[in-house]
Amino acid sequence: MKSLFAIFGIAVLCATASAQTAPQVIPLWDKGAPGFESRKDIPEQAQDYWVRNVNDPSITVFLPPKGTANGTAVIIAPGGGFRELVFNAEGVQAAEFLNSIGVTAFALKYRLPGEPNSPYNKDNVRQDAYRAMRLVRSRAKEWNIDPHRVGMLGFSAGGEVVSMIAYASGDGDPSAPDPIDRLNGRPDFQMLVYPGGGVPDTVPPNSPPAFLLVANDDQYGCDKATLQLYEKLHAAGVLVEAIFLPQGKHAFNMGDRSKLVTVNTWPQRMADWMKDLGYLTPAAATPASPSP
Repeated sequence: MKSLFAIFGIAVLCATASAQTAPQVIPLWDKGAPGFESRKDIPEQAQDYWVRNVNDPSITVFLPPKGTANGTAVIIAPGGGFRELVFNAEGVQAAEFLNSIGVTAFALKYRLPGEPNSPYNKDNVRQDAYRAMRLVRSRAKEWNIDPHRVGMLGFSAGGEVVSMIAYASGDGDPSAPDPIDRLNGRPDFQMLVYPGGGVPDTVPPNSPPAFLLVANDDQYGCDKATLQLYEKLHAAGVLVEAIFLPQGKHAFNMGDRSKLVTVNTWPQRMADWMKDLGYLTPAAATPASPSP
Protein backbone atom coordinates (compact mmCIF):
# COMPACT_ATOMS: atom_id res chain seq x y z
CA MET A 1 0.00 0.00 0.00
CA LYS A 2 2.80 2.37 0.91
CA SER A 3 4.44 1.77 -2.45
CA LEU A 4 1.16 2.59 -4.20
CA PHE A 5 0.95 5.87 -2.30
CA ALA A 6 4.58 6.59 -3.14
CA ILE A 7 3.95 6.00 -6.84
CA PHE A 8 0.84 8.18 -6.70
CA GLY A 9 2.81 10.93 -4.96
CA ILE A 10 5.55 10.84 -7.58
CA ALA A 11 2.96 11.03 -10.35
CA VAL A 12 1.36 14.08 -8.74
CA LEU A 13 4.73 15.78 -8.35
CA CYS A 14 5.61 15.09 -11.98
CA ALA A 15 2.27 16.41 -13.16
CA THR A 16 2.68 19.53 -11.03
CA ALA A 17 6.19 20.16 -12.34
CA SER A 18 4.95 19.70 -15.89
CA ALA A 19 2.14 22.20 -15.31
CA GLN A 20 4.56 24.70 -13.81
CA THR A 21 6.88 24.53 -16.79
CA ALA A 22 4.19 24.63 -19.49
CA PRO A 23 5.05 27.35 -22.04
CA GLN A 24 3.19 30.61 -21.53
CA VAL A 25 0.96 31.85 -24.36
CA ILE A 26 0.76 35.64 -24.67
CA PRO A 27 -1.67 37.35 -27.08
CA LEU A 28 -0.04 40.06 -29.19
CA TRP A 29 -2.83 42.46 -28.23
CA ASP A 30 -4.83 42.33 -25.00
CA LYS A 31 -8.09 43.23 -26.72
CA GLY A 32 -7.47 41.40 -29.98
CA ALA A 33 -5.88 42.40 -33.29
CA PRO A 34 -6.67 46.02 -34.22
CA GLY A 35 -9.74 46.17 -36.42
CA PHE A 36 -10.60 42.54 -35.68
CA GLU A 37 -11.25 42.69 -31.94
CA SER A 38 -14.61 40.96 -32.38
CA ARG A 39 -12.83 37.82 -33.64
CA LYS A 40 -10.54 37.53 -30.62
CA ASP A 41 -12.45 34.70 -28.92
CA ILE A 42 -13.02 32.54 -32.01
CA PRO A 43 -11.20 29.30 -31.10
CA GLU A 44 -8.21 27.99 -32.99
CA GLN A 45 -8.28 24.60 -34.65
CA ALA A 46 -5.40 22.20 -34.02
CA GLN A 47 -4.83 18.63 -35.12
CA ASP A 48 -1.76 16.47 -35.67
CA TYR A 49 0.97 18.84 -36.86
CA TRP A 50 -1.07 21.94 -37.71
CA VAL A 51 -2.86 24.95 -36.21
CA ARG A 52 -5.51 26.86 -38.17
CA ASN A 53 -8.08 29.59 -37.65
CA VAL A 54 -5.74 31.98 -35.83
CA ASN A 55 -7.80 35.02 -34.88
CA ASP A 56 -6.00 36.06 -31.70
CA PRO A 57 -2.33 36.08 -32.78
CA SER A 58 0.11 35.21 -30.03
CA ILE A 59 3.58 34.17 -29.00
CA THR A 60 4.30 31.03 -26.98
CA VAL A 61 7.25 31.54 -24.63
CA PHE A 62 9.93 28.86 -24.31
CA LEU A 63 12.59 29.61 -21.69
CA PRO A 64 15.98 27.85 -21.60
CA PRO A 65 16.83 25.68 -18.58
CA LYS A 66 17.68 27.76 -15.52
CA GLY A 67 21.22 29.09 -15.58
CA THR A 68 21.79 28.49 -19.31
CA ALA A 69 20.22 31.58 -20.93
CA ASN A 70 22.70 33.70 -22.89
CA GLY A 71 20.52 36.77 -23.43
CA THR A 72 19.68 36.08 -27.07
CA ALA A 73 16.08 35.64 -28.20
CA VAL A 74 14.52 34.29 -31.39
CA ILE A 75 10.95 34.64 -32.62
CA ILE A 76 9.97 31.62 -34.74
CA ALA A 77 7.56 31.89 -37.67
CA PRO A 78 6.38 28.39 -38.68
CA GLY A 79 5.46 27.65 -42.28
CA GLY A 80 2.26 26.29 -43.76
CA GLY A 81 1.60 28.29 -46.91
CA PHE A 82 -0.46 30.90 -45.01
CA ARG A 83 -3.22 28.24 -44.86
CA GLU A 84 -2.08 26.68 -41.60
CA LEU A 85 0.85 26.70 -39.19
CA VAL A 86 3.15 23.70 -38.89
CA PHE A 87 3.32 24.61 -35.25
CA ASN A 88 4.78 21.51 -33.63
CA ALA A 89 7.59 20.63 -36.04
CA GLU A 90 8.48 24.22 -37.05
CA GLY A 91 7.49 26.02 -33.84
CA VAL A 92 7.73 23.91 -30.72
CA GLN A 93 10.62 21.69 -31.85
CA ALA A 94 12.57 24.68 -33.14
CA ALA A 95 12.04 26.43 -29.80
CA GLU A 96 13.24 23.38 -27.89
CA PHE A 97 16.42 23.26 -29.97
CA LEU A 98 17.07 26.96 -29.40
CA ASN A 99 16.49 26.49 -25.67
CA SER A 100 19.12 23.73 -25.69
CA ILE A 101 21.75 26.27 -26.82
CA GLY A 102 20.68 28.91 -24.29
CA VAL A 103 18.39 30.97 -26.54
CA THR A 104 15.01 32.20 -25.33
CA ALA A 105 12.44 31.32 -27.99
CA PHE A 106 8.99 32.56 -28.94
CA ALA A 107 6.80 30.59 -31.37
CA LEU A 108 4.57 32.98 -33.29
CA LYS A 109 1.00 32.23 -34.29
CA TYR A 110 0.22 34.74 -37.03
CA ARG A 111 -2.99 35.22 -38.97
CA LEU A 112 -3.55 33.14 -42.10
CA PRO A 113 -4.79 34.96 -45.22
CA GLY A 114 -4.61 31.76 -47.29
CA GLU A 115 -7.39 29.97 -45.38
CA PRO A 116 -10.78 29.68 -47.09
CA ASN A 117 -12.91 32.77 -46.44
CA SER A 118 -10.13 34.40 -44.41
CA PRO A 119 -10.74 38.10 -43.68
CA TYR A 120 -6.99 38.71 -43.42
CA ASN A 121 -4.26 39.73 -45.85
CA LYS A 122 -0.48 39.81 -45.76
CA ASP A 123 -0.47 43.31 -44.32
CA ASN A 124 -2.11 41.77 -41.25
CA VAL A 125 0.66 39.15 -41.15
CA ARG A 126 3.28 41.90 -41.29
CA GLN A 127 1.47 43.67 -38.46
CA ASP A 128 1.63 40.47 -36.37
CA ALA A 129 5.36 40.06 -37.04
CA TYR A 130 6.17 43.64 -36.08
CA ARG A 131 4.04 43.41 -32.98
CA ALA A 132 5.70 40.18 -31.88
CA MET A 133 9.15 41.73 -32.21
CA ARG A 134 8.11 44.84 -30.29
CA LEU A 135 6.32 42.84 -27.61
CA VAL A 136 9.40 40.71 -26.95
CA ARG A 137 11.62 43.78 -26.74
CA SER A 138 9.17 45.49 -24.40
CA ARG A 139 9.53 42.62 -21.91
CA ALA A 140 13.26 42.01 -22.36
CA LYS A 141 14.04 42.65 -18.70
CA GLU A 142 11.38 40.17 -17.56
CA TRP A 143 12.82 37.44 -19.78
CA ASN A 144 16.48 38.38 -19.19
CA ILE A 145 17.21 39.04 -22.85
CA ASP A 146 19.18 41.72 -24.64
CA PRO A 147 16.68 43.82 -26.68
CA HIS A 148 19.43 44.26 -29.28
CA ARG A 149 19.86 40.50 -29.72
CA VAL A 150 16.38 39.53 -30.86
CA GLY A 151 16.39 37.59 -34.13
CA MET A 152 13.80 35.77 -36.18
CA LEU A 153 13.69 32.25 -37.63
CA GLY A 154 11.28 31.43 -40.43
CA PHE A 155 10.40 28.19 -42.21
CA SER A 156 8.85 28.20 -45.70
CA ALA A 157 6.03 30.79 -45.59
CA GLY A 158 7.47 31.82 -42.24
CA GLY A 159 10.59 32.89 -44.14
CA GLU A 160 8.42 35.31 -46.06
CA VAL A 161 7.07 36.58 -42.75
CA VAL A 162 10.63 37.35 -41.64
CA SER A 163 11.34 39.14 -44.92
CA MET A 164 8.27 41.31 -44.39
CA ILE A 165 10.01 43.11 -41.52
CA ALA A 166 13.73 42.55 -42.13
CA TYR A 167 14.39 45.16 -44.83
CA ALA A 168 12.52 48.24 -43.62
CA SER A 169 13.68 50.46 -40.77
CA GLY A 170 11.14 49.00 -38.35
CA ASP A 171 10.84 52.31 -36.53
CA GLY A 172 7.93 52.52 -34.14
CA ASP A 173 5.49 55.38 -33.78
CA PRO A 174 6.86 57.68 -31.05
CA SER A 175 3.38 59.07 -30.38
CA ALA A 176 1.59 55.69 -30.26
CA PRO A 177 -0.79 55.37 -27.27
CA ASP A 178 0.54 51.86 -26.64
CA PRO A 179 4.22 52.13 -25.60
CA ILE A 180 4.94 48.75 -27.21
CA ASP A 181 4.22 50.28 -30.62
CA ARG A 182 6.89 52.92 -30.04
CA LEU A 183 9.69 50.34 -30.16
CA ASN A 184 11.68 49.21 -33.17
CA GLY A 185 10.29 46.11 -34.86
CA ARG A 186 13.11 44.97 -37.12
CA PRO A 187 14.97 41.77 -36.15
CA ASP A 188 18.65 42.02 -35.24
CA PHE A 189 19.41 38.90 -37.27
CA GLN A 190 17.46 36.55 -39.52
CA MET A 191 17.52 32.80 -40.17
CA LEU A 192 15.54 31.48 -43.13
CA VAL A 193 14.99 27.76 -43.78
CA TYR A 194 13.61 26.84 -47.23
CA PRO A 195 12.02 30.32 -47.30
CA GLY A 196 8.98 31.00 -49.44
CA GLY A 197 7.78 34.19 -51.05
CA GLY A 198 9.50 36.53 -53.42
CA VAL A 199 12.85 38.25 -53.09
CA PRO A 200 12.71 41.84 -51.78
CA ASP A 201 13.17 44.53 -54.43
CA THR A 202 15.76 46.30 -52.33
CA VAL A 203 18.17 44.97 -49.73
CA PRO A 204 19.69 47.86 -47.74
CA PRO A 205 23.35 47.53 -46.65
CA ASN A 206 22.28 47.70 -43.00
CA SER A 207 19.94 44.69 -43.29
CA PRO A 208 20.15 42.11 -40.50
CA PRO A 209 22.85 39.42 -40.83
CA ALA A 210 21.35 36.34 -42.46
CA PHE A 211 21.59 32.56 -42.30
CA LEU A 212 19.97 30.81 -45.27
CA LEU A 213 19.42 27.07 -45.70
CA VAL A 214 17.59 25.15 -48.42
CA ALA A 215 17.80 21.90 -50.41
CA ASN A 216 18.79 22.07 -54.07
CA ASP A 217 15.90 19.77 -54.98
CA ASP A 218 13.22 21.90 -53.28
CA GLN A 219 10.09 21.11 -55.28
CA TYR A 220 8.64 24.60 -54.80
CA GLY A 221 11.60 26.50 -56.19
CA CYS A 222 12.71 27.86 -52.82
CA ASP A 223 16.31 26.99 -53.78
CA LYS A 224 16.20 29.45 -56.67
CA ALA A 225 14.63 32.19 -54.57
CA THR A 226 17.18 31.59 -51.81
CA LEU A 227 20.03 31.90 -54.29
CA GLN A 228 18.62 35.21 -55.54
CA LEU A 229 18.28 36.45 -51.97
CA TYR A 230 21.84 35.40 -51.18
CA GLU A 231 23.13 37.29 -54.21
CA LYS A 232 21.25 40.44 -53.19
CA LEU A 233 22.45 40.25 -49.58
CA HIS A 234 26.02 39.63 -50.70
CA ALA A 235 25.93 42.50 -53.22
CA ALA A 236 24.64 44.83 -50.49
CA GLY A 237 27.52 43.86 -48.20
CA VAL A 238 25.28 42.16 -45.65
CA LEU A 239 26.85 39.45 -43.52
CA VAL A 240 25.31 36.27 -44.93
CA GLU A 241 25.88 32.52 -44.83
CA ALA A 242 24.01 30.29 -47.28
CA ILE A 243 23.89 26.49 -47.23
CA PHE A 244 22.47 24.59 -50.20
CA LEU A 245 21.96 20.97 -49.25
CA PRO A 246 22.30 18.53 -52.18
CA GLN A 247 19.06 16.73 -51.23
CA GLY A 248 16.19 17.11 -48.82
CA LYS A 249 13.21 18.46 -50.75
CA HIS A 250 10.91 20.92 -48.98
CA ALA A 251 9.58 20.91 -45.41
CA PHE A 252 12.22 18.79 -43.71
CA ASN A 253 11.44 20.72 -40.54
CA MET A 254 14.16 20.35 -37.88
CA GLY A 255 15.68 17.45 -39.82
CA ASP A 256 14.78 14.63 -37.46
CA ARG A 257 12.52 12.81 -39.95
CA SER A 258 15.24 12.51 -42.59
CA LYS A 259 17.74 9.71 -43.11
CA LEU A 260 20.15 12.15 -44.75
CA VAL A 261 22.90 13.23 -42.37
CA THR A 262 23.19 16.72 -43.84
CA VAL A 263 19.48 17.26 -43.32
CA ASN A 264 19.35 15.54 -39.95
CA THR A 265 22.09 17.75 -38.52
CA TRP A 266 21.26 21.08 -40.15
CA PRO A 267 20.21 22.81 -36.88
CA GLN A 268 23.81 22.52 -35.68
CA ARG A 269 24.92 24.57 -38.71
CA MET A 270 22.57 27.32 -37.55
CA ALA A 271 23.95 27.07 -34.02
CA ASP A 272 27.50 27.33 -35.40
CA TRP A 273 26.56 30.49 -37.28
CA MET A 274 25.00 32.02 -34.17
CA LYS A 275 28.07 31.13 -32.13
CA ASP A 276 30.44 32.69 -34.68
CA LEU A 277 28.45 35.93 -34.54
CA GLY A 278 28.58 35.98 -30.73
CA TYR A 279 24.90 35.34 -30.13
CA LEU A 280 25.55 32.30 -27.95
CA THR A 281 28.01 34.12 -25.71
CA PRO A 282 26.36 35.50 -22.55
CA ALA A 283 25.19 39.00 -23.34
CA ALA A 284 26.98 40.68 -20.44
CA ALA A 285 30.33 39.42 -21.75
CA THR A 286 29.68 40.17 -25.41
CA PRO A 287 30.67 43.33 -27.30
CA ALA A 288 27.94 45.12 -29.19
CA SER A 289 26.35 42.60 -31.54
CA PRO A 290 26.43 43.19 -35.31
CA SER A 291 24.02 46.02 -36.02
CA PRO A 292 21.51 45.62 -38.81
